[in-house]
Amino acid sequence: MKTTTAIAYGAVLTALAIMIPISFGGFLGVYIPPFSATLASHVPLMLGMAISPLVAVAVGLGSAIGFLLKLGPVIGARAAMHAVVGFTGATLVKKGMAFPLVLLAMAPLHGLLEAFIVVPFGFNLYRAGVVVGIGTVLHHLVDSGITLAILPLLRGAGLLANVRTRSS
Repeated sequence: MKTTTAIAYGAVLTALAIMIPISFGGFLGVYIPPFSATLASHVPLMLGMAISPLVAVAVGLGSAIGFLLKLGPVIGARAAMHAVVGFTGATLVKKGMAFPLVLLAMAPLHGLLEAFIVVPFGFNLYRAGVVVGIGTVLHHLVDSGITLAILPLLRGAGLLANVRTRSS
């Protein structure tokens, strides 16, 4: 993929990562204190992983900005972990791992990172590990399914056609 194309996709995905929590946080949001999730909010990140590590990091940081603006510093800190998850996942894709397996492999890392980042905010281990960590893994898996469902549609529309995911 050309660098300019990757930058353009990265910009659009970053914009979506910022706008999804701001625009759809109420409509697509699930809030079971202390856990919160906005359905489809990981989709731009996951698509970014299919493009490149740099794009995935940019999208992850955009996600953090969107959640910080909409839901405050705790959720913003959780969303900042998307940059690490995105970089790791994109690196695995770049090394040739099948995209669906990358998404599955990133679920436990995603849950652990989001659980650990809330501990300094006063969350006890149960609330951090079980509620936030497991909740994040479940949310990640749902958004993985959405991503895998829309990727062929994007390709059919001529978008992301050059992105290699080995399984498609």
